[in-house]
Amino acid sequence: MTTEVIIVTLIKAVIVIGALLTGFAYLTLFERKVQARMQQRPGPNRVGPWGLLQPAADGLKLFFKSSSAPSGRDRFLYLLAPMISIMAALASFAIIPISGPGPVNLFGHSIGWYVMNVNIGILWYLAVTSIGVYGIFLAGYASNSKYSMLGALRSSAQMISYEMALGLSLVPTFMIVGSLRLQDIVAYTVHWGPYTGPIPLILLTPIGFVIYLIAAVAETNRAPFDLPEAEQELIGGFLTEYSGLKFVMYYLAEYVNMITVSALATLLFFGGWYLWGVPPVLAFLLKIVLFLFLYIWLRGTFPRLRYDMLMRLGWKVLLPLAIVNVIVTGIILVAVQG
Repeated sequence: MTTEVIIVTLIKAVIVIGALLTGFAYLTLFERKVQARMQQRPGPNRVGPWGLLQPAADGLKLFFKSSSAPSGRDRFLYLLAPMISIMAALASFAIIPISGPGPVNLFGHSIGWYVMNVNIGILWYLAVTSIGVYGIFLAGYASNSKYSMLGALRSSAQMISYEMALGLSLVPTFMIVGSLRLQDIVAYTVHWGPYTGPIPLILLTPIGFVIYLIAAVAETNRAPFDLPEAEQELIGGFLTEYSGLKFVMYYLAEYVNMITVSALATLLFFGGWYLWGVPPVLAFLLKIVLFLFLYIWLRGTFPRLRYDMLMRLGWKVLLPLAIVNVIVTGIILVAVQG
């Protein structure tokens, strides 16, 4: 890898991180606005026109907010845990292409619409997001609190359980396309068989999409699967002893993971950046926003599950269904190609 390629990659990484941080800030405002409309109340509308400066005010407040910590904590792990979570969340977005298929010519250089274009793209995502489990578990362990530890154990078990269903839900897509590269999967939706035009892969793998959607909500610890932060039982779960900027890092990691799984759903099942008559980047962003709206809609609609119900759904329903879906897809592919 040449020095020029490294510099371009670093510049793209900085741009993507800046976009994710901005997206996180205004996603919190979007969620509060949508939740307010669902609950028939105004929502944030005091800071700036229509409340658009509320994220800046919240960030400024949290930046100067005093931070407390338990005296019996493991000081090193207590600081390391949120760093692991945020680094895993940001790194998982590196393989997401936001537009295409052609590169952008800038100052005589051909620049792709991604930070990393690797042939094992989705494996990178699964590997990096699994590291995020350590950030959550170490937060509970290092806090020296039984509530934090119980929340961390819950979250670790939940994420490991639903990672299996999520990974298997994507296998039929890879079997159909024959590639793990996200750009190839989006290209397949445009050139499929005798037809040329955007065909969402959800039409070929509808069961895989349903499993992915449920597992993705559970993976990001969002309602109705937000058991690790069940305040009536565990105060705040693994976040109980965190405040100030360290708390914000976990909050940021959760919302960045929401954006990432929404982007993956768009690429894997809904044709990526292809939408009739809409510019590619705008089409991609619109589809992501629709998935984020679905996240918020679920939060405002469904009650929280019991923990035994959550684990039963993962192990006894989603995982067997995902395995059967892989087997049936293989049989159909053999029959069609043979």
